[in-house]
Amino acid sequence: MSFSSTIREALLREPAERECCLRAELAALTQALGSLGFRGGGQFSVTYQTDQIPLARRVFVLLKEGLGLSPQLQIVKHARFGGKKTCVLTVEGADAPKLLSEMDMMEAGEDGQLTMRRTSPRPALNRQCCKKAYMRGAFLGIGSMTSPEKSYHMEFTCPEEGMAQQIERLLEKADIPARHQTRRGKTVVYLKSADAIADALTLMGANQARMELENVRIRKQMRGQIARMSNCDEHNDNRMMDASLAQIRAITFVRVEYGLYPLPPALREVAEARLQNPDATLEQLGQLLDPPIGKSAVNARMRRLMSIARELEQKLAAQADEKGSARFVTPAR
Repeated sequence: MSFSSTIREALLREPAERECCLRAELAALTQALGSLGFRGGGQFSVTYQTDQIPLARRVFVLLKEGLGLSPQLQIVKHARFGGKKTCVLTVEGADAPKLLSEMDMMEAGEDGQLTMRRTSPRPALNRQCCKKAYMRGAFLGIGSMTSPEKSYHMEFTCPEEGMAQQIERLLEKADIPARHQTRRGKTVVYLKSADAIADALTLMGANQARMELENVRIRKQMRGQIARMSNCDEHNDNRMMDASLAQIRAITFVRVEYGLYPLPPALREVAEARLQNPDATLEQLGQLLDPPIGKSAVNARMRRLMSIARELEQKLAAQADEKGSARFVTPAR
């Protein structure tokens, strides 16, 4: 499974419970996947196309439960492409203008012909939850990411310039540096640094994917450091690397899910020292603190951090079991 698929699976499990978030995500998916079709008598339809059945199912539920529309779902099998299937969702009749009106994405061109406006959808995206929902929909529709084992690269291939500008604005407000370029007539917004990608994953709510990215980054850093330690005993190096890696994983998990600031100052100080010095021994970490402490004291604090991470993981797992599979909640009318 590709890293992009891992992110999508995680995002598809995220519920869109608030009405504002539901509309924000649907706006991104409409910008990414929607197209306008015209019929006789001034009638038009909005069509969504994707080769991902779970994504088609999500768009269907967003339209039906979120806006009260009645989309038609059709699965087209292409004999010329090895039996590849495409999911086609169509919103027509009175539902089509209602959809575009709700999203504030309908406008008349210079010739009076109706078109779909892909910029500035109605969701203002001022709330953090709406930004998260919009970025989630954008990645599901047009996002991809290279395996971090190879390189750090995330991109959004936008069908029109307006959507690219919207994504760049959201990333800029979150202090995430992004670039863009034109490729095959489409604007591509992309991120090239591990820190930027990690922050973008957090912004869209893909915390588990961020954890996996952090693990890969730690492994790459540790491998590079170990390769330069030619005068150390191989067995001790591996044991130290494994212990340090386990500690950094636990601390990163606590930082992402809980934050380091609520921790007691003594634990927070050791956690930050370990993240900044992944190859340091416990004794060396103790000497970096102010005031310095001994190896046994550092070890005791580290065990407490690992215990907090385990307790937090068990708590989140219990909450997930109680919640069950993610469901969409129909907004109150």
